[in-house]
Amino acid sequence: MEFPTEPAPRGSAARPRPPLVREVLLVAGLLLVYKLGRLLATGHSAGAFANAHRVWDLERFLHLPGEGAVQAATLHGDTLVQIANTYYATVHFPATAAFLGWLYLRRPGHYVWARRVLAAVTGAALVVHLTFPLAPPRLLTATGLVDTGQVYGPTVYGSSPESDSLANQFAAMPSLHFGWALMVAVGLIAATRTRWRWLWLLHPLGTLLVIVGTANHYWLDAIVAAALLGIALAVVRPPRRTAATSGSSSQKTDADAGAAADADTGAGADADVPELVGARR
Repeated sequence: MEFPTEPAPRGSAARPRPPLVREVLLVAGLLLVYKLGRLLATGHSAGAFANAHRVWDLERFLHLPGEGAVQAATLHGDTLVQIANTYYATVHFPATAAFLGWLYLRRPGHYVWARRVLAAVTGAALVVHLTFPLAPPRLLTATGLVDTGQVYGPTVYGSSPESDSLANQFAAMPSLHFGWALMVAVGLIAATRTRWRWLWLLHPLGTLLVIVGTANHYWLDAIVAAALLGIALAVVRPPRRTAATSGSSSQKTDADAGAAADADTGAGADADVPELVGARR
């Protein structure tokens, strides 16, 4: 989904693009480290389920809306739930990659900022995954939720966490599906000036409904992801539009100078009128 965008304001793309090969290797390396780190956190079944009960009870204590209500709406038809499962399985990485690619080509300054923010959020998430293993609600019997991926398909996970060698199913908190989706929206809103840019918030909203409706995440997983993103955004500042500001100031200065010149010319013309009148007399 892409909306028309205005040309980049002066100064927004003043920063030169980083070398492409270096950036590809850097991003791929970060993803590889994260993937290996997640796999290191596997095998903590007892702690993951104990933490899941704590999170579930805390949500009830906080009177957060039940995840079951979202899943009930998702399960109204096989097509809808399969769309949700497909969205969960296929949109996460490609959407983030397309976001970074577009920024790299059109907004290099914003690209560096967004890459740093995503790296910070992902690194913090990895620390939480290692220190707080958490079974998702689809694996917790107390929730009464359906594992929609296993029942309706498609799914990216194995039939059991113990036999899944490709993914850590005990890394529910925070939800990087939601954290990355929210950053995509924030980044595109910051990097563009079209009035339609706020519609990018539909991406994290849809992602939130999907991760909850498919029982892959709790509400608190998304809340923690949003909090980590907020901290990263506060630390990693976006590029400043200095050139655009100076350009606007220069234009304003030129306009003021022109107005002053016109005023002086007008005043001089008025001063010459009496002399002309006197000469005619």
